[in-house]
Amino acid sequence: MDDIVSTEWLASQLGAPDLVVFDITKYLPNEPHDGKAKFAEAHIPGAHYFDMDVVADPDSPLPHMIPAAGRFERLMGEMGVSNASRVVFYDQKGIASSARGWWLMRLFGHAKAAVLDGGLPKWVKEGRATASGKPAAPHPATYRADFVARRVVGLGDMKRLVADRAALVLDARAAGRFTGASPELRPGLPSGHMPGAVNLPYNELQHPDGTMLPPEALRARLAQAGATGGQAIVTSCGTGVTACILALAAVRAGLPEPAVYDGSWTEWAGRPETEKVTG
Repeated sequence: MDDIVSTEWLASQLGAPDLVVFDITKYLPNEPHDGKAKFAEAHIPGAHYFDMDVVADPDSPLPHMIPAAGRFERLMGEMGVSNASRVVFYDQKGIASSARGWWLMRLFGHAKAAVLDGGLPKWVKEGRATASGKPAAPHPATYRADFVARRVVGLGDMKRLVADRAALVLDARAAGRFTGASPELRPGLPSGHMPGAVNLPYNELQHPDGTMLPPEALRARLAQAGATGGQAIVTSCGTGVTACILALAAVRAGLPEPAVYDGSWTEWAGRPETEKVTG
């Protein structure tokens, strides 16, 4: 199964017994929308809503941090996902939060996961059918996780990696937030970046219609940011969501898979002992 699937492919597969489709839309704090409410207004037929704030660590003060394996297993089973399932994630903006779902599945050892290229906007623009309201409850399944630790890093890892310059840190946030010229979206957090980090706004890896650039174009843009495959890569953003787009792009470009810094800038900037850089 490809990591990115087309609307044509998904349309041809809808209704397959092993296919599970999720809308995993997560709007930013400055966006006046609710993903779950908008899902009820219009979604791909047969899809269910994947709430990344529920499939998360309920005890963490940080937003949508990864859950324990046991929690992930239980929630996936309740949402109808088995180890044999093909799982496709999409979002209401193009490719903004859908890559987080792809990455979560891979983190827990599930390779048959993909992102819908162009998301719901492309689906709707092509005149494809949508459904509304609350979908029927999924049939429960049994899911067993196989956690892949190398695909995620925590704060302690980041402190060492930054101090030793042991990895290329790519930051997916907008340039103004990275340089400190624009405020952070969450009150009380300074803008700026980790020492040595390189800014690669996630939308630079996409066409204007929200579809991903082809592999050769991704390789070229990643190379401009210093990612050529010769050094380990860690991706970061505000809360570990759009960082997953950079990880997806690297995989699509044929580079070694990056690790995602789950706490990202929200965690780093919120800690008094960590160094913040502007400019």
